[in-house]
Amino acid sequence: MKDTHKHQGLRNQLVKTLVSKGINDKNVLEAISKIPRHLFMDSSFADFAYQDKAFPIAAEQTISQPYTVAFQTELLEIKKGDKILEIGTGSGYQTAVLIELGAKVYSIERQQELFKKTKLFLPKIGYKAKKLIFGDGYIGLKEEAPFDGIIVTAGAPFLPKALLGQLKVGGKLVIPIGDDVQVMTLFVRTSEKDFKKHELGDFRFVPMLKEKN
Repeated sequence: MKDTHKHQGLRNQLVKTLVSKGINDKNVLEAISKIPRHLFMDSSFADFAYQDKAFPIAAEQTISQPYTVAFQTELLEIKKGDKILEIGTGSGYQTAVLIELGAKVYSIERQQELFKKTKLFLPKIGYKAKKLIFGDGYIGLKEEAPFDGIIVTAGAPFLPKALLGQLKVGGKLVIPIGDDVQVMTLFVRTSEKDFKKHELGDFRFVPMLKEKN
């Protein structure tokens, strides 16, 4: 499948929708305007790729709603060269947004089917993560810590403490916490022992599952 002028026009419309919903980070909006979201989706959904909606992908997972991707990414306030850990690679769309912003991305996926597919797919369309790992997101990636930011793209029933410990001082963790409905939560590490917590509204995500399959 190609990326055409028509797709670019639809992306521009999507960006306008995100602006109307309160997204104002120009870098995030620019990244979304560049990334061919239709290529990350099953061909049967490709015609709907630039609607602001989540859609099913393999392994009973979803590609997040663009607003959710933009909202979480905006909270991280990424600067070029930042080291970011992503929990839940999924289709790779969020990963591509982070790479487009100039982040060095380490991403963990616990669904083997998705991991294999996305690992091959991302470099094909020009997005190279520092590392894609098949593993358990609850334990993070201690050997590459500390991170400037950590983003969790699945609903966590509780806060995995390991992730807080892998942030730099000044680093941010963006995580949806809860069971049926999740509260988007931002933790900012203010010192070795202290964190500031901000709760930023309700969202719905597929659950973050323990253990790799």
